Amino acid sequence: MFEGLTFKNPELFHILWVLVPMIVWYVLRQKRNTASIQVSSTAAVIKAPRTIRHYLRHLVFVCLLISIGFFVIVLARPQSSRNWENVTTEGIDIVVALDISSSMLAQDFQPDRLEAAKKVAMEFISGREYDRIGLVVFAGEAFTQCPLTTDRAVLLNLFKDIKCGIIEDGTAIGNGLATAVARIKDSEAISRVVILLTDGENNRGEVAPVTAAEIAKTFGIRVYTVGVGTIGTAPYPVQTQFGVQLRDMEVKIDEETLQKIADITDGKYFRATSNSKLEEIYKEIDALEKSKIEVKEFSRKSEEFLPFALLGALFLVASLFLRVTLFRSIP
Repeated sequence: MFEGLTFKNPELFHILWVLVPMIVWYVLRQKRNTASIQVSSTAAVIKAPRTIRHYLRHLVFVCLLISIGFFVIVLARPQSSRNWENVTTEGIDIVVALDISSSMLAQDFQPDRLEAAKKVAMEFISGREYDRIGLVVFAGEAFTQCPLTTDRAVLLNLFKDIKCGIIEDGTAIGNGLATAVARIKDSEAISRVVILLTDGENNRGEVAPVTAAEIAKTFGIRVYTVGVGTIGTAPYPVQTQFGVQLRDMEVKIDEETLQKIADITDGKYFRATSNSKLEEIYKEIDALEKSKIEVKEFSRKSEEFLPFALLGALFLVASLFLRVTLFRSIP
């Protein structure tokens, strides 16, 4: 009747043990439940045939037991799932390496570079249904914010929590790339990609950006680099004695190194100068070659308690109806 029927709370079936003492009590009650009447002789009574009504008198109790059984099934939450199958679909493993240094607060993007980068990256992630995606953040040092995962909800929540100042300031591009490579190098996906986004020049860290690129090449990891910032100057928030004020400062992006990283790893370098340009870059990356991965598809589990609840109610009503009509006790 129900394909692939499972129970959310199977431990509640232990409630059925209550039927055992109920049955024992009923049997003992039937033995004691006798009436006395004074008659001159019992011969006629003994010889009288027993009607079917005599045997059906237990139907009231049986219906009650059956209704309890169905209600216990309802409490155990029966669920069904159909159409389980392994299908081959397209997907790649991607690690986003995001610069969160203080320069990412520049407001040549709306509302600033970091928030614009987060927004576009989150839209990109939401559209990659079957990809495993991870997140690395870096400034003066680098760390893994989220390992490779297909759990979009967790990844998007971690993206929302990113802000400048959570790690030491600076721009360690080499460390950021090396950390991203470490997170993806053991992946068995045919296509492995790192999207490295920064707005500055490498000035911190123990690993040189080109060295990290060579490591990525060794593991067959393609790196797409994105330089974020307008051409010329951009308004930066600066703390002064009068509060935070915006000052135009020169935009310095080491495009030569970012281009070299992309060339070494057979990737591509992009320059984002506005919110719309950043969105176009992610759309282009979205159209990259995809590797085939196997995904187990299945329909959502459906709650199947209703038929059992209706049957339980039906047998309960039948028990009550028989008790007050056909098998009514005479006071």
